Amino acid sequence: MTLVGVDHVQLAAPPGSEEVLRSFYVDDLGMTELPKPPVLAARGGCWFRAGAVELHLGIDRDFRPAKKAHPGLLVRDIEAYARRLAGRGVPVEWDDLLPGRRRFYCTDPVGNRLEFLNWSPCSD
Repeated sequence: MTLVGVDHVQLAAPPGSEEVLRSFYVDDLGMTELPKPPVLAARGGCWFRAGAVELHLGIDRDFRPAKKAHPGLLVRDIEAYARRLAGRGVPVEWDDLLPGRRRFYCTDPVGNRLEFLNWSPCSD
């Protein structure tokens, strides 16, 4: 018995936020929306994928954004990714506290924290 990977990460979202989530995760992050099975689609929310990364946004009637908990998303060319987001009006917050790595944080439109990082050495 062995864990072999992560299938997906689920974040919560408030009722009625699907369109703003689609705009952010598809247009800003460059992910593709996945169709949800009909029985799950009835609950609302959205699923997204980019490569092997899959994020599910589930509707929570008592929603509170994740301010500390977050997925850590690996990206290529982190500087270009940060510029893309900033150019689309998404504030990015660089964090140089992880030795030897480049990373930044942003929040999705409903306030969930997302970490983006590149596992190549930082430039000083």
